[in-house]
Amino acid sequence: MKFFVNFLSAFRIFASFAIIPLLMYRWYWCAFIVFILAAISDWLDGFLARKYNVCTKIGGVIDHIGDKFLVANTLIMLCIMMPTWFIIVPTIIMISRELYVSGLREFLGTQKIEMPVPHARFSLGKIKTACQMLTIVAFLGLFAFSTFITPANISRTYLLIMNSLSQIGIIGIWASLVFSLWSATQYTRTFAEKIKKIK
Repeated sequence: MKFFVNFLSAFRIFASFAIIPLLMYRWYWCAFIVFILAAISDWLDGFLARKYNVCTKIGGVIDHIGDKFLVANTLIMLCIMMPTWFIIVPTIIMISRELYVSGLREFLGTQKIEMPVPHARFSLGKIKTACQMLTIVAFLGLFAFSTFITPANISRTYLLIMNSLSQIGIIGIWASLVFSLWSATQYTRTFAEKIKKIK
């Protein structure tokens, strides 16, 4: 079971890079399905690790890296495909936030001080990641469903689906930004408390 749990985490790293050529060559449905499977694996590996008590440090590292790669790589590709400010700006800020928090952890690591990831079921970090993944699913779904639309079969139903996915994506990416900045403030407070221990 431990191997399978780590495999699920490693699958997300593979998926994060596989999505790049899939989107480049406009295999939108493949990218959509791969991302959904990767997002499901994010929940499944954590569930199985807790249920069967197979949590390991290396598994936690792979899980964390897989999440970051999957979200960051796909958001960057979406920025290339949709070069509009209301997609690019929140993406840049969210990726900067990840680098900022990693920098805080790295500095504390040099001082032999840990700043663990919160393990609460509904921590801001998990809400942020879930919101980011929902946003990406909406945007990838937008591209995937667009492949079905032709001048001959366009209908109100298609337009409603496309409009709904677009709205979910736009609202989702800005909601993700809010949760990202909110959780960053929590990490900053934790960093400030821990740095007081350094003499």
